[in-house]
Amino acid sequence: MTMHQLNTRFKFFTLSSNPKLAAELAEQLECAAGKCSVSRFSDGEIQINIEENVRGCEVYVVQSTSAPVNEHLMELLIMIDALKRSSVGVINVVIPYFGYGRQDRKARSREPITAKLIANILERAGANRVLTLDFHTAQTQGFFDIPVEHLTGIPVLTEYFSHKELTDMVVIAPHNGSIGRARKMADILHAPLALVDKRKDELSGAETLSVIGDVTNKTAIIVDDLIDTATTITVAAQAVAENGAASIYACSTHPIFTGNAIEKIESSPIKELVVTNTVHIPEEKLIPKITAISVAPLLAEAIDRIHNEKAVSPLFELSNK
Repeated sequence: MTMHQLNTRFKFFTLSSNPKLAAELAEQLECAAGKCSVSRFSDGEIQINIEENVRGCEVYVVQSTSAPVNEHLMELLIMIDALKRSSVGVINVVIPYFGYGRQDRKARSREPITAKLIANILERAGANRVLTLDFHTAQTQGFFDIPVEHLTGIPVLTEYFSHKELTDMVVIAPHNGSIGRARKMADILHAPLALVDKRKDELSGAETLSVIGDVTNKTAIIVDDLIDTATTITVAAQAVAENGAASIYACSTHPIFTGNAIEKIESSPIKELVVTNTVHIPEEKLIPKITAISVAPLLAEAIDRIHNEKAVSPLFELSNK
C-alpha cells in the first residue's frame, strides 16, 4: 500500500451509494471516515447530519450517482450544502460513476442536455472540484467551470489482462464511441485494434453488424466504458465469435447491470467479463463469469495528489505507457 500524507485539515466522508469502495478508499488512505448520518423522513425526504467539526477543512465526499440515481444525487447535493453551511474550506466530490452522463448532447429536437444540468447543480450547491472515472464522453469535462480530474479505468483493466499471459490478442471497440478507449488499451497491450460496426438500412430499417479488422483465431478483448442492459457488449461478442475469434473476453469500468443483463452475459460467448467497483454490484449479480477489481488504489493516489498539491497528470499518462 502506498503511504499517503494527510494533514489535519483532511476530512473524508462517504454516503450510501458504494460503502464497500469507500471503506477500501479509507483503508488505502489510512484515515477514518468522517461521522455523518443519512436518514429519511416519513415522506422520503433525505436528512443529513454532519456529526463532527469541519470548519476550514479540505473535505472529500465519495458518492457514485448510480441506481437509484436520483436518490444518490440528492444525497450528494444535500451533503454538499450541509458542508458549505458548516464553513468548510474546500469541497471535493469523488464521483466514481457519473450518472446522467449519457445525456450529453441533443440527439433530437427539444431534448435536454442533462449532464450539463447536473454539472451546473453540483457547482451551485457548492462543489469546488470533481474527481471521477470515465465520463461516457470526454466532452462532459467541459460542462464544469470548476476543476475536474477525469481518470480512466483503462490502465487498471489493462493491467489485469497483462497478467493473464494471453497470446495473439486483439482489442475490440463494440461501437464507434468506444474506439478511443479501445485504442488506449491496444497501445498498452501492443495489440491490434478492431471495430464492430453497426449499420442501419435506410429503406428497410434492418440493422447489420460487421467486424472491421482481423479477429480470426485471436484472443479478443472487447472494451467499453459501461455495461447497462448488456445488449451492446453481448451482440458484439456474438459478432466477434461468428468471425472466428478463438476466445472472447470483455471489460468495462462501470457495471450498471440493469434488467436481464446478467442473463445475457451468462448466455453469451464471453469467457470472462472484467469490471471495476465504481458501482456496487450485489452478490447475486457476481456470477462466475464476472471479475470485479478495485479502483480504490487509483482514487486514493489521486486524492493524495490533490490534497498535497502534486500533479495528477501522471495518473492520466499511465494510459499511454
